[in-house]
Amino acid sequence: MLAKRIIPCLDVKDGTTVKGVQFINFRNAGDPVELGKQYSLMGADELVYLDITASHEGRRTFTDLVRRIAAEVSIPFTVGGGIHELADVERLLAAGADKVSVNSSALRRPELITEIAERFGRQECVCAIDARLEDDGQWRCYLNGGRIPTDRYLFEWAHEAQERGAGEILFTSMNHDGSKHGFANEALARLSDELTIPIIASGGAGSREHFLDVFTKGHADAALAASVFHFGEIPIPALKHYLADNGINVRLI
Repeated sequence: MLAKRIIPCLDVKDGTTVKGVQFINFRNAGDPVELGKQYSLMGADELVYLDITASHEGRRTFTDLVRRIAAEVSIPFTVGGGIHELADVERLLAAGADKVSVNSSALRRPELITEIAERFGRQECVCAIDARLEDDGQWRCYLNGGRIPTDRYLFEWAHEAQERGAGEILFTSMNHDGSKHGFANEALARLSDELTIPIIASGGAGSREHFLDVFTKGHADAALAASVFHFGEIPIPALKHYLADNGINVRLI
């Protein structure tokens, strides 16, 4: 069995790591390069960096940041935000990123996933999905960092993304984001059971038990979190030893 992965997520705004609650109310969490170095030393398996403003000027700045990250961080990292065409992917991979994450641009033009997979390989393409559980019981997908609702829904879109060539699905529950009440394990388990590609869980981590649950109940392949790592609430080495002690296969330093 492949080891389960622990992935800190660093949302980057104006060159600084920030963290919000349900996609709003951001606070400063530190320098993204230094945080990445610390997480690498602590035993994180991968990192995800998201340019949450993703203006054209911001993307150029973000490319420079990716180069700095690649020079200092020794574990794989994924970057996302403002990726609209193959030239954006090529620029970020050339700067040192290991994978790219596409979200709003793929919802608007699903062919982008196919183009990335065919040009660079499906292992380079993560399809990120921000979805909210609505009153009708459906998980609706949202654009632009959770600002704009769409007519697409989590499970059918995840299936299409896989068919088009996505190598992984990064599912963020907007309902759970920043709540620290646990992951959306029921939806995650369904994704894991229906798809053949890895599922990365995001949104809701608040305790070591939540990580255990996301692997045992949510059947996720990886768990992504931000504030509990950024603000020292759950040290990654202690988390991994806890998971190993409870029968989860994780990479230990």
